[in-house]
Amino acid sequence: MAKGLAFVALSLIIGVLQSANAEVPAIFILGDSTVDVGTNNYLPDSNITANFPHNGVDFPFQRATGRFSNGLNTADFLAKFFGFKRSPVSFLSLNGTLAIKKRRFRGVNFASAGSGLLDITGQTSTQKANVVPMGEQVYQFSMVYNDLVASKGTSEAQNFLSKSLIFISVGSNDIVGNHYSKNPIPKEQFIPNLAVVYEKHLRNLISVGARKFGIISVPPVGCCPSQRVSANGECLKELNDQAEAFFSTMDTLMRNLSYENKDIKYSLENTFNITKPVIDNPQNSSFTDVKNACCGNGTLHCTPFASLCSNRHKYLFWDLFHPTQAASRLAASILFVGDSRFATPINFSQLAEA
Repeated sequence: MAKGLAFVALSLIIGVLQSANAEVPAIFILGDSTVDVGTNNYLPDSNITANFPHNGVDFPFQRATGRFSNGLNTADFLAKFFGFKRSPVSFLSLNGTLAIKKRRFRGVNFASAGSGLLDITGQTSTQKANVVPMGEQVYQFSMVYNDLVASKGTSEAQNFLSKSLIFISVGSNDIVGNHYSKNPIPKEQFIPNLAVVYEKHLRNLISVGARKFGIISVPPVGCCPSQRVSANGECLKELNDQAEAFFSTMDTLMRNLSYENKDIKYSLENTFNITKPVIDNPQNSSFTDVKNACCGNGTLHCTPFASLCSNRHKYLFWDLFHPTQAASRLAASILFVGDSRFATPINFSQLAEA
């Protein structure tokens, strides 16, 4: 994400948007806090929320919407690149009324902060976080499918979904949760286990019409400010090793799944390769601080009383775990037009055309 790469990426996006012919009728987003737009606001017992300042300080009207960001997140920017105003609204915010019969139904965001591939992720026996795990998000997607069928008929509903994009950003919480558990499962066993669960979720999505998948892999989570605290200010290598192993495993999984299902198209994005060079060589990027959190300064959680940096566009991290709006914008731009270093076998803009 060096300056040159950022300029090229943004220039390419303009060209892609000007020449794009593919219509994306809807976007559906599943995953964790990196793409959550306020799901957990609707979970009364959840303790993983961001619906308070300083979150949203750069969002329109400085609204704290539930995004773990000073403004927009990756889901918002990806949606904007496809012609949407921002990410579709949270499924839970619709209160069971999808309004699919309306002429411009454009999708739903199911993502829930703290969630993971495993049902247990985000919840413990002593403190129930009350998140929406991937299994439940997939079930919610099936409810949307049923409503589409009821509204449009089976054939039209399936055609609608076959052209729609399914973005998934999940896995980080599973990896971090396992690492800090009382009896962590070794990487050689845990990562393949995650892939088995991921495959089950993907097959369930495929069974109800999903055909185009934008898979966002796990970034270098060992370099988050929260992890540097326990590594004397350095990146936690074990977590980063697991993130890299997760991408390799997902690469094999998606190749096999698409070989078996010929009508499946996918783009697997390597967010590790997008982010790690910036962290290793910040002088080549637009960021001046790649270690500390803008809100809370790297050791404290982001609260209304936490310290807040003034030059937010120069920070890679917003809080202990999440990127700033500037980092999300740049990451999304690389996801959209990235080359083979960052996307396989195609990027997100090509996925729309596939």
